[in-house]
Amino acid sequence: MAKSAKTAIKKDPKTAAESKNYSKVIKAVRSPKTGAYTFKEVMIHKDKVKDVLSGK
Repeated sequence: MAKSAKTAIKKDPKTAAESKNYSKVIKAVRSPKTGAYTFKEVMIHKDKVKDVLSGK
């Protein structure tokens, strides 16, 4: 499955250029009830990474 995704990006240069502007941010969030950590994953534009990590 991963090979088909890589192939699709190589065929369309516009899509490849746009996809490089996005980052996957994984943030650990502590549950108020149990105290256990869960992970929140978000795909965002690279210019907004600091805003998401600071909590804005």
